[in-house]
Amino acid sequence: MDANALRAWWAHKQGLDGTLQGDPPAAVLERTGWARSVAGVNPYLTLFARAGTSREAVDKAVVNLEIHELPSARGCTYVLPHSDFALGLRCGRDAAEMPLKVAAKLGVTEKEIDKLCAAILQALKKGTMDPDGIREAIGGASRSLGPEGVKKGMTTTLPLGLGKLQVTGAIRRVPVNGRLDQQRYKYTLWNFPALQIDDAEAFAQLARRFYQWIGPAKLSEFQWFSGLGVKAAQNAVAPLGLASLDDGALLFPEDLEALRSFQAPKQPQVSLLASIDGLIHHRRNHLSLLDKPANLHANVGAIADLPSHAITDRGRLIGLWEYDTATESIAWVTFEKAAKEVAEAVKVTESYIKAQLGDARSFSLDSPKSRVPRLTALRAAAG
Repeated sequence: MDANALRAWWAHKQGLDGTLQGDPPAAVLERTGWARSVAGVNPYLTLFARAGTSREAVDKAVVNLEIHELPSARGCTYVLPHSDFALGLRCGRDAAEMPLKVAAKLGVTEKEIDKLCAAILQALKKGTMDPDGIREAIGGASRSLGPEGVKKGMTTTLPLGLGKLQVTGAIRRVPVNGRLDQQRYKYTLWNFPALQIDDAEAFAQLARRFYQWIGPAKLSEFQWFSGLGVKAAQNAVAPLGLASLDDGALLFPEDLEALRSFQAPKQPQVSLLASIDGLIHHRRNHLSLLDKPANLHANVGAIADLPSHAITDRGRLIGLWEYDTATESIAWVTFEKAAKEVAEAVKVTESYIKAQLGDARSFSLDSPKSRVPRLTALRAAAG
């Protein structure tokens, strides 16, 4: 399989070829997959790069529960379309139980957690509350876990109750200012109906979606995305009847036929994406998008995750970028001579961030100050 054709195919599957322009956020996420959310810019850039969606439209879709940020695969938070809310919560259930097992070693009983959850639900009957408001309302139902708890990253039992209630759909968290790129939340009652299926069926459904979003992909890549062990991942994929490429990557038979006749576009299709965009994050294998991994800026070919946001062209990873709030501009570099379309794409994304987002942080702790070394390195590399 020609590498450039395969990369262009992945970009096509991910809707980075213009085929999703103007589509609503939920439809984009249904086709291209759940957008990883770590209080950074990825959900917004995911939708802007594919459909030209404004921040206002994304925030409105969240308010209307057409899309929402939920704990799901591997217990991580993603922005999901409404059609996948139940599946996402179901696939995040096992991971959500891990903190409870750790807490049990600190003397937290199942009975105590049940009482805590009941107290939280009773408090939220009065209306939406932030964690401090909940803590005050439930009084002694939440307690400190002392120095031993701090060592394990658990200061009180309150997050344990909130986490359990979220993954069961009893409550949901709401961004304080309606934005997905921040980490301040309130909680509200929800009572979303749980998906009554076993683990095998849940992860078989997740596998079907995964290979629709990003096939061909290796079993190990699905295993990472799902958080399953080797045998469980094999069992999840088995009912799908997938075909295989020579390197072992799997895809649906109908996709294999389409891929064989697929031709990479001749003209550049440049996208500025977040470092955890689905094109990169679903398979967590940016090396497959690179031409010359050994000769890249900042040793990009030698690390598991990108150090900065990505510039792609027809699925090829061709550069990196960061947003500078001080100058309200994008600093960027490409690993090869840049086509004019790169500068044009930079300008479009720069205007979007400046006018609608104000910043483009990668994750919750990313800040203009912490970003300075990355900005300096990009500008030095770009000359």
